[in-house]
Amino acid sequence: MEIAASHSSVMKYLAKPWLYWPLLFISAALVPFTFAPYYHYWLLPVLLAVLLILQSVRPQWRIRTAYLWALTAYTSLLYWIDIALHDIAGLAQIWAWPLTILLPAYLAIYPAVVFWLLGKFRLSGTICHAVILPLLWCLAEFVRERALTGFGWGIWGYSQIADSALAGFAPVGGIFLVTLVTVASGAWLAELVLAKSRRAKIGCGVALTVVWLLGAILLQFHFTQPDGTHARIALAQGNIPQSLKWDEQSLQPILQRYLEQIASTHADIVILPETAIPVMRQDMPVAQLDEFTQLARNHGSALAVGIPQYTADGNNYQNAVINFTAAPEATGLPFYAKNHLVPFGEYVPLPALLGWLYLNMDMPLSGFSSGGMAQLPLQLANQRVAFNICYEDGFGDELIATARQASLLANVSNMAWYGKSHAMQQHLQQSQARALETGRYMVRATNTGMTAIINPKGKVVAQLKPDTASVLEGEISGYKGSTPYMRLGGSWPLALISLFLLLILGIYGYCRR
Repeated sequence: MEIAASHSSVMKYLAKPWLYWPLLFISAALVPFTFAPYYHYWLLPVLLAVLLILQSVRPQWRIRTAYLWALTAYTSLLYWIDIALHDIAGLAQIWAWPLTILLPAYLAIYPAVVFWLLGKFRLSGTICHAVILPLLWCLAEFVRERALTGFGWGIWGYSQIADSALAGFAPVGGIFLVTLVTVASGAWLAELVLAKSRRAKIGCGVALTVVWLLGAILLQFHFTQPDGTHARIALAQGNIPQSLKWDEQSLQPILQRYLEQIASTHADIVILPETAIPVMRQDMPVAQLDEFTQLARNHGSALAVGIPQYTADGNNYQNAVINFTAAPEATGLPFYAKNHLVPFGEYVPLPALLGWLYLNMDMPLSGFSSGGMAQLPLQLANQRVAFNICYEDGFGDELIATARQASLLANVSNMAWYGKSHAMQQHLQQSQARALETGRYMVRATNTGMTAIINPKGKVVAQLKPDTASVLEGEISGYKGSTPYMRLGGSWPLALISLFLLLILGIYGYCRR
């Protein structure tokens, strides 16, 4: 009786605005510490529990609470957008700040919709939190990764990659299954405080324990197998400032730096970053291209280079990785061309409405064409390498088709757009998730960081210090086979099951009325 009275007193205390709002904003502002480079994965379920407890004491504020919490969290996590717009692209700060807030303001709509929908279910508070909320949140994240070309950065499941036991769910159902169990963990923690019955508290406690133990067990499974091949990989990090990258006067020094890096290694495979050569392939003198090719061959290396190129019809251009040392095919050297382009970066949505912004920014090549889905891996030495370029690493479902045919994954990126921010480490965490989902090594060659080698368990086994010019060398093993996530073909089955369960629970709730 005394415990119940004390609990009621605490909840009334939390409802006071002078405590409610500071707790809300502080908990949201701590969200970035759950992601790379901090990796305090345990903190996110706690912060989600705080959100649920706060909205339960002020249920009439639940939608605005969810929106403001998410707005603060996403703004804190994606602060580096301002660096790209103002510091690098040169957009006036009066425009950069509002545009920086615009994306978090959009992303925060999804949690707000989740809590709005949660209020439509006619079931007990415990069922709504412990079962319905995780399903709704997982479904909302799935939609926002696809709506308006999609944006997967900051999906809650990434916070658990790769140190948390919950990372064990990645090869089973991808990043959205990790998100589901992460949100569920936060909801179950909240119900240990909010649930009125002892049975409900025990049930949530047991569920929390079982899910984390199951995740730890799944981490021990090997869903894919080594194919018996091994290769020494060299990953170049040029560290070319974005302000110099597309300057014609800097082209020869840039080329010389990468030639020196190629010459410094006898690795089986050498990979240069995204747009390492900052000029159209067709505009490069053949003798200069041959210099890269012959140097790599003389050192016994297969060479893949990030370089833009014109499309076959000459009317458009692509962000590509080209296999310089392969035998030419009928259409030229084998290449991978980026398919999932960055809106507002690599292409201009609604140019008639937004084109004026680009007149005030230094953003070369903002009109790329996509390369198409399910492109074939590139054969480099004894590895079939499934490439993706920068932003694409955030879309696991889109990489499955190529990964099935590959023994190794590779990402090439240029994160110089984001200065010395945490964007580099957050991007690395996405690559860790892709390695886990596909059960293969992932190697990353980046301009400024994070250049790294990641094993099939999502662990970083070697990496370069960011913002330095260097070459990372290491051994990898080729892998074969498919994880359960790959066999499912992506996240659609999980999304459809979530939707089906929500419909059943919704109908059941209304039938009970």
